[in-house]
Amino acid sequence: MQIGVILREAREEQGLTLDHIQDITKIQKRYLVAIEHDDFHALPGRFYARAFIKEYAQAVGLDADVILENFDEETIEQEEEETVPYTRFDRNKQSSSDKSSFLSFLPTVIVVVLIVGIIFVAYILLQKSSSNDDSVETPQENDEIVRQKDSDKQANDDNEEEAEDEEDADDEEVEDESEDENTFKVVEEGEGNSPLSTLDFTYSGDEVTLQLKPTGETYVQVLNSDEQVLFEGSLTADTDVDEIDVSDEERVYLNIGNAPGLSILLNDVEMEYPVDKDQIVHQKMWINLEKAD
Repeated sequence: MQIGVILREAREEQGLTLDHIQDITKIQKRYLVAIEHDDFHALPGRFYARAFIKEYAQAVGLDADVILENFDEETIEQEEEETVPYTRFDRNKQSSSDKSSFLSFLPTVIVVVLIVGIIFVAYILLQKSSSNDDSVETPQENDEIVRQKDSDKQANDDNEEEAEDEEDADDEEVEDESEDENTFKVVEEGEGNSPLSTLDFTYSGDEVTLQLKPTGETYVQVLNSDEQVLFEGSLTADTDVDEIDVSDEERVYLNIGNAPGLSILLNDVEMEYPVDKDQIVHQKMWINLEKAD
């Protein structure tokens, strides 16, 4: 007997309607209809089809594992994964390298300009002092020397202040770079009713932890690159979910049934959904994990 027939008969025996099943599982009614007609191609993908069937079976009191034995997920077309445009990464890295080279060279240029300025001021003062030697008395000459020393001292003080300002600016830049070591970046924004997006997460240190913080009712599935399930289930605002250690993973896949009802964090940094979650509630994404240099 087909899966859809088994689930429908179990539902009807309990006097439940599709609207009841929708309220229990939070699965859209059109997907429930597709399951009862064994039209699994109408579902978002093979992972989601398996999760929907499991939720439906549990809602009508059936053993989900037994039902899924008759489910041939290989017949469902696997969604094609988009290739990350690595050339874009190369351009970004090249741009960062050029900027760093320019910044490292900038202090030397400033110092050279300051030295040239000091020499020019000293030359002007010496010229002025020489032109007044024949028309002033000895005490006035001494006064000129004192004024010249005061001017040189002031120039040195100004140079020291500029050097300190430059060091402070460099320190602020280093702090900003440190703060940006744990960041998300949208690589590819998905399209359609169930968009599949791609993001990069750059992190520092040796550990990466995934945190799921539900604010409402939602379904969540987390897989690694080998399609192994790291987490799967329905959550509510009262559900406490343990942190998921993904330090050994190159990337993780997330399938979120109700995006407005779930906050996703990596190393305590909250992810902003690539597609407006108030417009598209069902979203899927691959997150590439890249350690900062």
